[in-house]
This record gives sequence, structure tokens and C-alpha cells, in this order.
Amino acid sequence: MKKLNDIIKSLKPKEILGNTDIMITDVSCDSRQVIPGAMFIAVRGVAVDAHKFIGQTIEMGAMAIVCEELPSEQVQNVTYVVVDDSTVALALIANEWYDRPSEKLRLVGVTGTNGKTTTATLLYELTRKLGYKAGLLSTVRNMVDNKEYEAKQTTPDHLTLNRLLHDMVEAGCDYAFMEVSSHACSQHRIDGLKFAGAIFTNLTRDHLDYHKTVDNYIAAKKMFFDALPDDAFALVNSDDKVGDVMLQNTRASKYHYSLRSLADFNCKVLEDRLDGMTLLLNGTELEVQFVGRFNAYNLTCVYGAAILLGLHPDEILVKMSQLEPVAGRFQTIRSRHGYTAIVDYAHTPDALVNVLNTINEVINGKGRVITVCGCGGDRDAGKRPIMAREAAIRSDQVILTSDNPRSEDPELILLDMEKGLDDKLRRKALKVSDRRDAIRLACQLAQPGDVVLVAGKGHEPYQEIKGVRHHFDDREEILALEK
Repeated sequence: MKKLNDIIKSLKPKEILGNTDIMITDVSCDSRQVIPGAMFIAVRGVAVDAHKFIGQTIEMGAMAIVCEELPSEQVQNVTYVVVDDSTVALALIANEWYDRPSEKLRLVGVTGTNGKTTTATLLYELTRKLGYKAGLLSTVRNMVDNKEYEAKQTTPDHLTLNRLLHDMVEAGCDYAFMEVSSHACSQHRIDGLKFAGAIFTNLTRDHLDYHKTVDNYIAAKKMFFDALPDDAFALVNSDDKVGDVMLQNTRASKYHYSLRSLADFNCKVLEDRLDGMTLLLNGTELEVQFVGRFNAYNLTCVYGAAILLGLHPDEILVKMSQLEPVAGRFQTIRSRHGYTAIVDYAHTPDALVNVLNTINEVINGKGRVITVCGCGGDRDAGKRPIMAREAAIRSDQVILTSDNPRSEDPELILLDMEKGLDDKLRRKALKVSDRRDAIRLACQLAQPGDVVLVAGKGHEPYQEIKGVRHHFDDREEILALEK
């Protein structure tokens, strides 16, 4: 329990009606979860305006209401706090409710189109290998030291985010690493948090169903850097033209990493194999269990962030050599039939290009590349033909299939993808709408020395069809064929 005065002290209310010297039992933005004595924050969501539930929450026992607009009738003994933006208020209230947990950790956020999960996860694994307690908030999993929680969003909602950070503080964590999605920035989920550092990986086309334009997408990510304090670091990929855009208005100390030009943290790929790479990282040779230039970027970024956090360079390099790939990110499965299957989360054109270029560079024409890929339903339809074209250009055989069709007809999604293929590319493409059948066909077509890439879902253990989630794991499907 906390006093209402303490919970709202970070706000700048337009108006307060009622007593603020009262005890609050809970804070909620979900009208279904309000308990007696709670505060309810009425947020105007994309689909639902929670202002219409204010009366219902008061009947359930809410004692304080945070809203942008007062209800037509106010109830006696209920306190109303009127604000300009209840979404921003929710972030600040969540921060106060959980005792400002980010100020008691060294919190680092990772944003960008690709590489967020890998970078955040490897920083979490690295610090733990160096003997520290750490937390992780990612697309794949949320970790409080060694305790795992289900990850439902790339960046959790305001209250869940602060609760998990609070749990990390209680568990004695020194560091926390989190993915910061563009949605989280534009929806103010990270407002009020204190970051020790921010990382920008890259930016390519994604989430245009939400942001509408690339400029809006860039602006959402830039909000993260603009809000950094002056004692934080901002580390960006200088090989991406958007990197310096992120730094334009930040107060944080500015750093760059690169594989192409002189930067604070440099890397060169000396040798690339299907079981790992040899890197030259800031002048030191390093063997790692990762494949591809995109992973070289991720590892350079991890190294740079660890240095900026004050960790010892030699100790960092030793532990980096022990790090393993993140689940569903260029995850390799060697078949007893002589081919190699790779499961990767690549679900944007750029990510797919990176993975396929890496595979082709490594096998160097000594085997065929067979790619299984699909596109999600109810998402940016504009990238569907691009995905199909990029897959077909870089593969000897491509099988267009279902990803998470959601409410859409998979066959119509495949027709959208097929529009990206000219006559030449269409001749090496097959359409198999059932994902299980598509994976089975790809593995049946593979000969010794070939590589089968199953792209799009990576770590996801489900497929969403007509609004229903069914258990489905690309890795399990491949392994089942080995029995």
C-alpha cells in the first residue's frame, strides 16, 4: 500500500478533485482486475477507451481515478486526477508504485529492427558469466537472475515492466538488459525509467502497419535516445545511416561500433564457418560460436556495451568465446542425412537477406540453399512480395508457406508473396500453405551438403490461425524428421 500523494508525485495534473491523503491498495489499467482501494488509470488504447469503464471500476472499489476527461458525474469519496495523457501518467505511476526500480540497477536498452534479442540476451549471459546477477527483458524470455518468466511482448506493459525491474532489485541484480521496441517508445512504456545506456543496432522496414511511415518508425526509436540522461552512454552502429540520427539530440555520451570504418569498437571477420567465426575485435583475435556478419555486429556491440559498463576487456573476451547462440537465432541442426538445417527468426526483408547472404558465403557454392519462409497475417502486407523475392534470389529452391496467418487466409498471403517473383524466380518457388508440410518437403529435397533455412518464427513455439494459438515449433518439426 502507498499514499496517493506519493504515487502521483511525478505527475503534473491539470486538476485534482478529492482527497490525495489516502492509502491505495493497488494500481491497475485493466478494469477487470480492479480491487477495493485501488487506483484505476483510464488509458485511451488503440482499440478501447478505458474511460468508459470508470464507473464500473468505482463499483468494484476503486478509490482513485486517473483520467484525461472527468466522467459526467463524480462519486463522493473517490479522488479524480485529471492529466493530459493517461498513458504517460501510467508509466510514471508504475515507476513510483514499484519504488523507481531502474534507479537501483544499471539498465541498458537495445533498440533497432534486427539484433535486439541477441544483443540483450548476450549481455545478460555475459554479465552472469562474469559473476554478476542480472535481469533480461526480451522477446524470447524475461529473466530475474536465474528465474524465468513468460515473455508476451518485446517490451512489457508499463506495470509489468516496472514490476519485473523491482523483482530484479529484490533479487540483488546489478544489471538489467532489455529490448526497447518502437511500440514501447511511442506508447510511453519506458517513460520514467533511468537508463545507464542505450544501444542502436540497425533500422530496416518493419512495423509499418503500426507506424505507417519509415520516418515515424525512426522517430519512435529516436525518442528513446532523446530522453537519455547525461550520465548514460549511447552506442550506435555507424555502418547504418540512421545511427547518427539517433545521436542528434541525445545528452548521453556518444559511441560508435563498426565492421567497415574506424569507430570506438571495431570488428573484422577473419573466418566464417557454419559452426562459428574467427573475429578481430579491437585488435584481438577471438573465436566465437556464432555465424555471419550480422552476428559479428551483435558481438561487437556487446563488447562495446560491456566496456562502457566498466567491465574488464580481457575478462569480457574470455567469456564472449563461451557464449552460445540465442534460441531461434541462426540455430543450427545437423541432420543424419548430411544436410544442415538452420532455424532463424528472420521476418523482415533485411534480416532474411543477412541470413541468406551468410549461408551462401559460408557454403560457397558447395551445396544448395533451400529456404522455407512465410509472412504474418494482419501485419505489413507491403513486405510480402519483397520477402519472397529476396528469398528466391538467394536460394536454389524456395518454399513459400504459412507463418502466423492470424485472421487472414494463408493462401491470400502466399498470393501477395508470389507477386514479388518474376517468371525466372517463380520457376524455383513452390507454394505449400501448411508449414509442417513445407518443412518436411524442404528436408526431403535436401541432399548431403545442402542447407535448409526455415525462416520467420525462430523461437516461437506456436502458430496463430484464425485467432487461435496452436503449438508449433520449427525446431521440433525438423528434429521429428530425424527419428
